[in-house]
Amino acid sequence: MLHTPILASLTAAFVALSACAGTAPVAQGGSNPSYQGIQTVLLQDDMVSFRVALQGARGNDDVEAYGRCAAAQYALIRGYGFARHVRTTVAQSGEIWRGDAVYLISAALPPGLKTIDAEVAVRDCGALGIPTI
Repeated sequence: MLHTPILASLTAAFVALSACAGTAPVAQGGSNPSYQGIQTVLLQDDMVSFRVALQGARGNDDVEAYGRCAAAQYALIRGYGFARHVRTTVAQSGEIWRGDAVYLISAALPPGLKTIDAEVAVRDCGALGIPTI
């Protein structure tokens, strides 16, 4: 029988590894969104904002996925393998959805639960038809 501290450590490790496994699924149903573009804004050496726009998004998940795909491709372009999600804000005006996703990029797996492996994420984005930078 596992003691509570050991079980808690194993659970935390599993959650951390699960967070880097790939991208979250995009909302299902409705038509596919039309991707309107990505604007990249360097906030600090390793912190980047990705401002995205979509027409006909099915919800916040579509906007968040578009920002995640942009961050993953940007990390690879800069020679890094990982990104950690800081925050995403989403706004809708009619059919246009806008997101501002902020990520930290790094060469090594950063601490935190919302990390992504850039290569895996870019591959998943391609399979889902979500454009990157």
